[in-house]
Amino acid sequence: MSTAQSTKIPVLIARIILGLIYFVFGLNFFFHFIPQGPVPTGTAGAFLGGLFQSGYLFPLIKAIEVVCGALLLLGIYIPLILIVLMPISVNILLFHAILEPGGAPISISLLVIISQLYLAWAYRGYYKQLFIHKASL
Repeated sequence: MSTAQSTKIPVLIARIILGLIYFVFGLNFFFHFIPQGPVPTGTAGAFLGGLFQSGYLFPLIKAIEVVCGALLLLGIYIPLILIVLMPISVNILLFHAILEPGGAPISISLLVIISQLYLAWAYRGYYKQLFIHKASL
């Protein structure tokens, strides 16, 4: 197996894992096919309540997750999708690490951020143009 081919397999696995997580959990918001645990209380509950009460923010985020997850699974626009998903991934990790620590959600959020960082590293060549100190037209 060549070096290029041996690096493609882990990238494919990370892309499929990240795509499935975003696609499935995004769709679950709309169709409720995964049983939900109790609604969080305290600060975590207040945070989620604010997202739900806004009326548009949470459904929009979940729609972005579904579309980006599908595009990851299809292997389309991967560098762009990684940029779009990074703020969502960081917020998921911070929510589960700070507002609602412990349990399976923190493990899934760690899997998400690790997969995303690995993919960003694998596609790092596509981001070089973003880091030009003084860009001119």
